[in-house]
Amino acid sequence: MLLSTTNNIEGHKVTAYHGVVTGEAIIGANLFKDIFASITDLVGGRSGSYERVLREAKDNAMMELEHHARALGANAVIGIDLDYETIGHSSSMLMVTASGTAVTFE
Repeated sequence: MLLSTTNNIEGHKVTAYHGVVTGEAIIGANLFKDIFASITDLVGGRSGSYERVLREAKDNAMMELEHHARALGANAVIGIDLDYETIGHSSSMLMVTASGTAVTFE
């Protein structure tokens, strides 16, 4: 399965459009990650624990997007857009949504 943020596949012809597909992932950050992130905020640097959670949420959303595209008979998803939001009480959860157009190409 080809997954692309571009609207076409260079050198290939799209032969069928199957519609919009989406994938969503919501992951909560736990108390320990929040404490270590607070320390990182004070002293500077990157928060590896939050980066791992963010990457995990993105990967889960992309896997779900791919699953929906395969169910429609597509062999690619083009025009993928990723959106990141915090939700929940005190913005304690991270939501990642992936959307794109499921297509078949030659």
